[in-house]
Amino acid sequence: MRIAIFHDYIGAIGGGEKLVLTLARGLGADVITTDVDADSVSKMGFDDVNIISIGGTVKMPPLKQISASFKFSMCDFSKEYDFFIFSGNWAHFAARRHRPNLYYCHTPVRAFYDLYDVFLGRQSFLTYVPFKVWVILHRKMYEHQMKYVHRIVANSINTQKRITRYLKRTSVVVYPPVDTFKSGFEGYGDFWLSVNRLYPEKRVELQIEAFGQMPGEKLVIVGGYAEADHALPYAKHIRMNLPDNVELLGALAEDELINLYARCKGFITTSLDEDFGMTPIEAMASGKAVVAMNEGGCLETVINGSTGLLVGANVDEIVNAVQCISQNPSKFKEKCIEQARKFDVDRFLNEMMKEIGCDVKLDMLD
Repeated sequence: MRIAIFHDYIGAIGGGEKLVLTLARGLGADVITTDVDADSVSKMGFDDVNIISIGGTVKMPPLKQISASFKFSMCDFSKEYDFFIFSGNWAHFAARRHRPNLYYCHTPVRAFYDLYDVFLGRQSFLTYVPFKVWVILHRKMYEHQMKYVHRIVANSINTQKRITRYLKRTSVVVYPPVDTFKSGFEGYGDFWLSVNRLYPEKRVELQIEAFGQMPGEKLVIVGGYAEADHALPYAKHIRMNLPDNVELLGALAEDELINLYARCKGFITTSLDEDFGMTPIEAMASGKAVVAMNEGGCLETVINGSTGLLVGANVDEIVNAVQCISQNPSKFKEKCIEQARKFDVDRFLNEMMKEIGCDVKLDMLD
């Protein structure tokens, strides 16, 4: 069976991109997208995956999102493949022409729904009204295109609840994959690790402020951002406000990142109501305890007191958790590795193949 996976764009290294490329490799599928950053693909270790671009997007929000939606709605690969998977926010605009299909949903567009007020509050005097107009019009089209989606797979129970609330659709949960066989343990170094795109929703400023109060600890932050994804002002702000014990490395190749996981003392993530979050599992696969937010997808991955500590989104709690784990990081090691194995690649691929099989059978009955 010939399978195509549509994904918004392959830009900055992120969990969604790793998932899509892992799925494509496992299924022998092609990836169809808009923008392609070949350097990011290479750094993630997926040079062997066939990626087809339907054309670049306009590098200015929200024109980037609008142009991606338009390109997907106009493309036609219906005669070239037998089954279609959509991933991201805009790829399902291709669903009308491409069936049978399945939508792997990382989350309903947060700027349209649960984080609308947050995004609106970030707008300037000049962008406030255009943002509201974009949301009203694009959200209607987004929801209309969802009618052509046969079946939805959610990446977490957290996302599943959003799908039910905002899209009024049912879904099944298939957790994202982490290649635990790549992970290694080389001890507990003198630094903590944070891996995330430099987006406001990641609340990296909480990490920086917390470590600013702990001169005896060191934090290494790995991550970049995709062009025209509302991230540039935030990323510049982060770079300008780093204390001496915080280092920002940008995007790294997969082997470099694995090396940091293997050597770090612990891992920290501060995302706002994270959809799922693959990086805490990557850290646990290397035997490292995680300080995470007591909300969102982290509630489904981090076992409080066993594989790390769940805390509120405030600096004092983060500081206390980091200091607590730093006293004896090794006591979390075995439970972390055990928990990470529940999210391995083989499990993900097997569950996705079952879901694809369900959709093919359903389409034959139409």
